[in-house]
Amino acid sequence: MKERARAAMVLSAGLGTRLRPLTEHCAKPLVPIGDRPAVAHVLDRLPFAVRVLNVHHRPDDLTAWAREHDVAVSTEVDLLGTAGGVAKAKALLGEGDVLVWNGDILAELDAVALADAHAKSAAFATLAVRPRAKGEGNVGIAADGRIVRLRKESFGDEARGGEFLGIHVLSGELRARLPEKGCLVGDAYLPALARGDRLEAHVTDIAFSDVGTIAEYVAANRAWLARRGVTEWAAPDSVHNASIAESIVGARARVDAPIRRCIVWPDAVVKEALEDAIVTPHDVVGYAPAR
Repeated sequence: MKERARAAMVLSAGLGTRLRPLTEHCAKPLVPIGDRPAVAHVLDRLPFAVRVLNVHHRPDDLTAWAREHDVAVSTEVDLLGTAGGVAKAKALLGEGDVLVWNGDILAELDAVALADAHAKSAAFATLAVRPRAKGEGNVGIAADGRIVRLRKESFGDEARGGEFLGIHVLSGELRARLPEKGCLVGDAYLPALARGDRLEAHVTDIAFSDVGTIAEYVAANRAWLARRGVTEWAAPDSVHNASIAESIVGARARVDAPIRRCIVWPDAVVKEALEDAIVTPHDVVGYAPAR
């Protein structure tokens, strides 16, 4: 078995366009999920010797946070895409295999098990995939575990489908071929499949959340409460002088009027009764409650 990946990279340079206005005053990886920023939940799953974030949107905020948490930073003045981001971080990541995790994916995945599975294989890359029926999802898997379909392009006989989770291990050989700017799927994986290189599926049915939209962000916070077995939560240093039913209240926040199904960010203040809202230090953002 070859050496297991010792480095991990969290892709976190996106603009967070679909999460606006939340990301107008906060880098997307720092939006709070429960008691911590989203990126902290991801890093908790990555017990690797080297951990790297790439930054572009509001880079000072994310760089300051990363330095406090002993995480290396690769700054992108221009957005380089997923492939280009990994290529630019080469010096920080070192040689060999690297585990890559999309920063807007929260999942209870065992990253070490994924890295081990890749180390035992001869795969060009190993992708974490949730199982789907044949023909469904954005991945097709052959009977022997090889990936034979990505997006809408097929390269062999498919036994079942799957949904790529945005978590994967890249071999050192693949990293050596990455473009300076481009997409891992479109500019690395699809050409690799066309050449006949082996991409492996690591099939898992773990729970996950995609924190890409306001609705998904709210759902991720609801899932965080559910995992704790509670319906509401307030940081120990928050102040609430009114009810906080089904809500999350962040550190140093203050609630002076009743709220229901709200997410109150750290340092925010609630002065009037609210339902189904996200309260930041800058805005109150309403959302449609789940039905």
